[in-house]
Amino acid sequence: MPISPSQQIDKLIAGIPDWRAKTLAKLRKIVHEADPGIVEEWKWMGTPTFYDNGLVLLFNPHKDKVKLTFYEGASLPDPDKLFNAGLGGGKWRAIDFLEGDKVNERALKALVRAAVAHNALKKRKKK
Repeated sequence: MPISPSQQIDKLIAGIPDWRAKTLAKLRKIVHEADPGIVEEWKWMGTPTFYDNGLVLLFNPHKDKVKLTFYEGASLPDPDKLFNAGLGGGKWRAIDFLEGDKVNERALKALVRAAVAHNALKKRKKK
C-alpha cells in the first residue's frame, strides 16, 4: 500500500541527520498553523508541496540550506523582506534558510496567508 504524502514528508524529514530536519519540521508546522486547511502533496519525484486553491508553496532540503519557494511569490506583498532568493524570476520567489537562521514566524504566517488569499482570488476570477 502506498504511503500518504504526509507520511512521505515525515520520512524525508526523519532521514535528514542535521539542522535541516529541524528547520523543515518547523517550517511545516508554521505553514499548517497559518492555514489549517492546507493540503500536503508529494510531487516531482520527491518534493513536498502545499496546496490550497492551487499550489501555494514547496520546500526542499539542499546541501547547505532549506529552500521555501512560493509559487506566486512575485505577486505577494513582502513587507518584512523575507524573500531572499529567486528574485529575478517572473513568478516564483523563495526564502533560503541557512544553519542558525531565525524564522520570523509572524511574517512567514502572513506570507502563507497572503499566498492562499491570492490563490482564492485567482480561482474566483476564473469563474
